[in-house]
Order: sequence, then C-alpha cells, then structure tokens
Amino acid sequence: MMANCQKDVITDLFRRSKETGEPVKVCAPMVRYSSLPFRHLVKLYNCDLTFTHMMLADCFSKAQSARDADFQHCKADRPLIAQFAASDPEDFAAAAKLIAPYVDGVDLNCGCPQRWAIKEGIGACMCTNSDLISRIVRRCKEVNPHLTVSVKIRILDSLEETIKLAQAIEAAGAAFISVHGRTIKERNVTPHFDYVRAIKNNVSIPVIHNGGVYSPAELGPAVESTGADGVMCAQGLLNNPALFAGHKETPLQCVQDWVNIAISYGTTFVTFKHHLVFMLENVLPKHEKKYSALIPLL
Repeated sequence: MMANCQKDVITDLFRRSKETGEPVKVCAPMVRYSSLPFRHLVKLYNCDLTFTHMMLADCFSKAQSARDADFQHCKADRPLIAQFAASDPEDFAAAAKLIAPYVDGVDLNCGCPQRWAIKEGIGACMCTNSDLISRIVRRCKEVNPHLTVSVKIRILDSLEETIKLAQAIEAAGAAFISVHGRTIKERNVTPHFDYVRAIKNNVSIPVIHNGGVYSPAELGPAVESTGADGVMCAQGLLNNPALFAGHKETPLQCVQDWVNIAISYGTTFVTFKHHLVFMLENVLPKHEKKYSALIPLL
C-alpha cells in the first residue's frame, strides 16, 4: 500500500500541474545545502517537490554510518525525491530499496559536472552512455516495481543525441526527467531552452527544466520557452527561499522562519550561517553588507 501511494504522489503533482497550468516547483539537489531543515523552509513558500543532495549509492547501500550521515527525514518532509549517484545497477537498486519507505521516489544523478565525480565515472559523464543509464533504471524498477524512478541529466553538444538520451531514459521506465539546459563544460551561461523544449516535444513523460531561474520574473518565461512541466531551482532558492511564493527578495519572515527551523532541528552553526549569508545577500543595504560578511568569521 505504501509503495503504491509513493507513485501516486508524484503522478498527482504533475496531474494537478496540468489541470491548473502551474508548473511543478522543485528545489534542486544541492551538495551541503539540500538538508532536511532547508527542505522544510522552502516547502513553507510554495515549493512542491524537494530533492535530497546527491548521495553515493554504493556507500549508502553498504554502510549504516553512511545512511545516518547522509539522510535525515521526518513525516512533514514529503513529497521528497532521494537522489543517488551510481554507475552500478545493483548499487542503485539496493540503495533505492533501503530508502523507499521514507521517500516518494529516487533519482539517478547524471548531471554533476564536478571533476571528482567524472573521475569516478558518475554524474554528467554518464550522459554519453545511455545504455548504462537504461540498465540502472530498469534494474531499479525490477527490484522496486512501485517506486517512482527519475533521472537528472545535462544536455549533450548534439541536439539529436540529447533527444535520443531522453528517449532511452523514458523507454527504460523513468517516470520523469529533469534537464539541466547546459553541457558538462558550461558554467553560468544562458541555458539552452531550445534543447529542453526539443526533449519535451519528443518524450511523453513529464520534463522538469533546470537552470537560469533566479527570480519569480524568470519563472514564467522559462516555462514558456521550454514547455516544461516543472521548474527546478538551486542558486535562486539559496538566495531567496521564498522565490516560488513570488517574493523578489527574501522576506524577513522567511529569515525568521529559517532561524526557528534551524534551532528546532539542531542545525549546525556552519550550515545555519551559510544559508543566512545567502539569504541576506540581496536584502541588506550596501552599507550593511560588511556586517553580514563577518558572519563566516564567527
């Protein structure tokens, strides 16, 4: 019964989105920052779906210490997708089975461009190996037939190859796909919205656009340009956790909410201050920013 409900939660998100014409609003997986307290915060401000940070499937499936360190949750922390990096189908399937009772789906990270990930054969480098991605998704579905499985990718240089990749992921049984509209080599450039739209036009599963949305004003145009079913934000939400609620800057109430949430979860001071600095970056007047700069030194 629990497993069937897992699938229905994600399916219903996209169904309601189609009925209302509002995109599914998603908080991206972010190393160090997609912790339980921050997921709680953004859900107070119209975020529909959150992801954990990228976890290593092999470590998670084999060590209780890794599971304790990587994953914290509570009943209110839903809907939630657990994201794993994996290059072995058995590791991904095993990690998914362990975490399935506590989440609404699992996601395969094929978008991380960091050098250490590429060296390990995980993350964005996997986008050139659609066969491996397909085998990982299929094996996970075999072991966890009722669990929602998705994949997050970056685009390839070739539009044709990018479309083929997305189609292979759909054929393998993925419930939806998240697309970062930049290649593995691109940083801080305008996303290729046309690639995301091309993917959307060539698959039947929902597509979430990731990249280039840092304010409420950019949300609508991103959806119009891509035709995506949802929008995923990372840096934009770090700077303004209330972005999806239409706030141009982080409202003071949101800052107060963060303080209260951080205290209630026993958040470490390092994590607390990092988020606070992000939130205050665009809020404080210029003459007061020198004081926020002192926060990391406390």
